[in-house]
Amino acid sequence: MPDRVTDPSAARPLDRLRRRVRTPRQKLVASLVTAAVVLGLGGYGVVRLTTPEDRSCAAGVERPAGSTECIGVNGDGHDFGVGELGDIARAIGAENASLKPEDHVTVALLLPLTSTDGGMRIKMLNELRGAHAYQYRANHESNEELPKIRVVLANTGKGNAHWRTTVDRLIAMKDSADRLRAVSGVATSSTEVREAVTALTGAGIAVVGTTITADDIANAPGNDRYPGLARVSPTNGDEAKALANFGKKVDATKALLVQDTRSGDHYTDTLKAAFAATLKGTPHAPELFTSPPDPNEEGTTANTFRNITLLICDTRVDTIFFAGRHTQLRQFINALGARGCTHRSFTVLTGDEGSYLGADAKLDRRALRSKLTVRYAALAHPDAWVPAEGREVPATGGSPKAYETFLKDVTRDAKEPPPLADGQAIVAYDAMATAVHAIRQATPQGARHPAAADVATQWPQVKGSLRVEGASGWICLDNYGNPYNKAVPIVELAPNGSQRFVQIAWPEGHPPVAPCLPPKRG
Repeated sequence: MPDRVTDPSAARPLDRLRRRVRTPRQKLVASLVTAAVVLGLGGYGVVRLTTPEDRSCAAGVERPAGSTECIGVNGDGHDFGVGELGDIARAIGAENASLKPEDHVTVALLLPLTSTDGGMRIKMLNELRGAHAYQYRANHESNEELPKIRVVLANTGKGNAHWRTTVDRLIAMKDSADRLRAVSGVATSSTEVREAVTALTGAGIAVVGTTITADDIANAPGNDRYPGLARVSPTNGDEAKALANFGKKVDATKALLVQDTRSGDHYTDTLKAAFAATLKGTPHAPELFTSPPDPNEEGTTANTFRNITLLICDTRVDTIFFAGRHTQLRQFINALGARGCTHRSFTVLTGDEGSYLGADAKLDRRALRSKLTVRYAALAHPDAWVPAEGREVPATGGSPKAYETFLKDVTRDAKEPPPLADGQAIVAYDAMATAVHAIRQATPQGARHPAAADVATQWPQVKGSLRVEGASGWICLDNYGNPYNKAVPIVELAPNGSQRFVQIAWPEGHPPVAPCLPPKRG
């Protein structure tokens, strides 16, 4: 019998049989190749059919469908594709990596980290610097108190458009090994932020707002919409009262309100209401403009402001209260600089959005040399608690020592001192200090961690001898989580763009009486 291996005629029938009978895997591959050829896709078509697109950016972070932004929560040093955040994100990640898993709880910084607005990016960089400075103090200079503090960055995207995705992840972290116990940041008074705060506090998570100032993103007598919310910045109403106390010599008959008509922006809505109450005696109707849906966009409001300045020249006013966001404020100041009545002097008074102007490259600084004074109610300023010749530091409401501690912390590892004039790093430091204070006050004796629900109930006790000695001033909260009679620095925009401290003003017209016990409300 012929050998099958060496006999070609015997091998051919078996080969033909093998070519006819194919395994299921061979059939699948063949069909995919055939489909790719028919569709004209070649090898790429096979990859596309078998491999889903990878949209991850880092652990806990990915690009949502239809978006190029990296959205989510990360504490490993990821910068969300924003290069200028790289150094501080890595510093936070390194500090987190040094913590023992059983010793820490997590505090999230909820911010629109991928915003494309230049002023907002600077604001967020400085907020991260301030928050990390206090994280380091809490972990290394507090007599080894527990729990230690892990910080994660939570990006809500440009305009906070992806807040729901990020907030859902934070809520899931409350009962996981992350032990999320507080959320800070929460820095803009917008509808999206209001909804995010509603969801977080509704899930029993404590929230400490940094620069939210809208009166309606706050609790009040008979309205506990955000249980567990605290803030370290005064409300727009308190800012307006502080401005009014500062400018008591303002003649309402010579004052005018310029306001945005776009509704739903809680900063602008509450600011214009507060200013309108201050200007009850004015004979002038408000001058109106309408900002774009995204107030960081330029829009066409510059044209409106050119016309408004012509109308202002027709009046006898010398003081203008401005209720609007910083982009429109800058446009308005530029228009005033080009007004026809440059022989007349004007003072513009506005809220804390004025703090963005110092770093705004589009501000025409020549306007500030045209008999125009721009002053705003800041949330913090580096000179507010620094003794200086001819300027007395208030005996209560804050202290030089607390500010000196902050300054040491925020410059500890800095290659050069970070910019502090906009107050953002100071306020973020104080918000983190307040969160850590509540977390540790809520931790039972002998325990390593507090229950989430216990942190959110601490705010009514943050007063008197339990107040937080903030770098921006005393943080003593009322029963609704709002700072009582918080120091409000009045800052003037100098012609060179620097932000010059003028004096501290107080919502109550005077500094708080020690030890700072808020009176009954409602």
